[in-house]
Amino acid sequence: MQKTYLASLLTGLCMSSQLWAATPYDINQSYGGGSEVSFNGKIYEAKWWANAGQSPGIQVANEWDSPWRLIGDDNGAGGNETLPTEPPVVEQPPATEQTETVYLTQAELDDKERALTSDATMKAVKASIETRPNELVELVAPGREDNPPNVRLVESLLSESQFEYLFPLRAPEYTYRGLLQAVAKFPALCGSYSDGRDTESICRKTLATMFAHFAQETGGHESWRPEAEWRQALVHVREMGWSETMRGGYNGECNPNVWQGQTWPCGTFDNGEFKSYFGRGAKQLSYNYNYGPFSEAMYGSVRPLLDHPELVADTWLNLASAIFFYVYPQPPKPSMLHVIDGTWQPNEHDRQNGLLPGFGVTTQIINGGVECGGTNEHAQSQNRINYYREFANYLEVPVPADEVLGCKGMKYFDEAGAGALPVYWEQDWSYVAGNPNGGKSYACKLVGYQTRFSAFKEGDYSRCVQHFYPEVEVTDDEGTNSGELNQPPVAHITGPNQAAGGASVSLSGQNSTDPEGKALHYAWTLPAGVSASTLDQATIALVLAKPTNDTELQIGLQVTDEGGLSHSTTHILLVKGEGSGDTTPPAGDYPAYKAGNAYKAGDRVSNAGDSYECKPHPYTGWCSGAAWAYEPGKGTAWSDAWIKL
Repeated sequence: MQKTYLASLLTGLCMSSQLWAATPYDINQSYGGGSEVSFNGKIYEAKWWANAGQSPGIQVANEWDSPWRLIGDDNGAGGNETLPTEPPVVEQPPATEQTETVYLTQAELDDKERALTSDATMKAVKASIETRPNELVELVAPGREDNPPNVRLVESLLSESQFEYLFPLRAPEYTYRGLLQAVAKFPALCGSYSDGRDTESICRKTLATMFAHFAQETGGHESWRPEAEWRQALVHVREMGWSETMRGGYNGECNPNVWQGQTWPCGTFDNGEFKSYFGRGAKQLSYNYNYGPFSEAMYGSVRPLLDHPELVADTWLNLASAIFFYVYPQPPKPSMLHVIDGTWQPNEHDRQNGLLPGFGVTTQIINGGVECGGTNEHAQSQNRINYYREFANYLEVPVPADEVLGCKGMKYFDEAGAGALPVYWEQDWSYVAGNPNGGKSYACKLVGYQTRFSAFKEGDYSRCVQHFYPEVEVTDDEGTNSGELNQPPVAHITGPNQAAGGASVSLSGQNSTDPEGKALHYAWTLPAGVSASTLDQATIALVLAKPTNDTELQIGLQVTDEGGLSHSTTHILLVKGEGSGDTTPPAGDYPAYKAGNAYKAGDRVSNAGDSYECKPHPYTGWCSGAAWAYEPGKGTAWSDAWIKL
């Protein structure tokens, strides 16, 4: 078959003005993103998946509550519409029975991706979300001379003792070192500016802004405490009422039959049930479609945090997840970082909607649908204002009298605003005269709603084109067939999460996958005290040491495909210490209190010769709090959490 090349078709793909014919809307049918329908004399396009019964005519309170976008009038010609000021319409040729293979060079696809993502705003956003390798992040420690520049700046503005003062009631999982590691991961946070902006002032305001939102999102909100409410942030690391073993929540999009479940495949328990992606960390990250992108930003793969969502609570990721949310835009909203550092400047439409630079806009970004737009300041928004004023005062951040701190009367961000940057790839449904197979565009376009392909991920434009146009074959620059782009494999470890000291444990990497279905090479890494006869097989047998105390081990696996691309993951194994099962229960036959244990309502412990019971909700969370405050019988506020028996 003669090859059809599109060397000239990837420039000016949207010059044609005729839309694909829109079919009449069918209330019994579901529609995928990009589908066009005719309804009551109008043409509508599905922004994302529209379920059966979700009619374009349904009245909604907000534009984003509907999956449909109005395109224009239906002129009665099968849904086609000719837009003004465009070249003459060229009629589509009749559909051919056989689909013709279309060849595109990789260089053409890459050039198109660069052309569509090279404007100044996109460059600024990409710079703001860059990350450092985890090997460098793991080296970060308080006072270390080789800490990255943005970390040293944060250390100069906020010492460890100041951190402890500001967050005296924090959960033990939140640490000063964890904050520094989270800052290290994102160089733009408290990073330097080359255009004259004051880096230190922006950093101070950044910290005050984030801490104020932490206080609202994860704070104790208990006015009777000696610590003022603004100093009660970071109390919760997990959403109240949820734990790692619980099933059936926050996983509705795990279904492998929907694209969210395919793009961000959820981890499973041993019985195959999906894990629950409830709120964790300082921002209370929720749902697989947020865990997946965050995991990719942290590890270059969606698998680590979809398989081990608990890491978002138990490690420095509990603060990194909040910074991730702070620096990433949510079109049509800008990022909070770009609001604070002045990169985002409202246009006239924004100003008419009350969207002005200041702390109030960050509340609109984080929770505008609940707290903003009313005639009076919402109680939660007022909390944030109060907390921000206190943190700003502590961190020496000037608060101008005319700064908009609240969001009452503030309308939502929309597509006409300055922050409406489309950052996802979607199929371009345009008709292009002269293109094969009925004038398909063989292109993707940028949209403002979430899809499986991101403009922030290099190569996703090519993947988008190949996904929507399976007849496309990618060639090298000389025109020879290079087939599908080689995509990196995905490492996955299965095996027990707990074992006795001295036991032999089998771990398997056989569930690791390669998108092209090619063979994989395995390389395991073991911590000290663990041995195995081989480290290059899919399955290995570990021989464990016999620790005195319970010890968590981290076993690593790197898989490499035939094209040289690799991916790594880790598996956490709890090895029970020799003494962990031999302790005679103290007074009352209850286990000894252990700082940091995840206690629940009704749990009983012994401590210092007495017995205690963890109080019911809403006091339960304190039982697992910092020992200096909540150790039963000894902590400064132990009676808030425990009942002495």
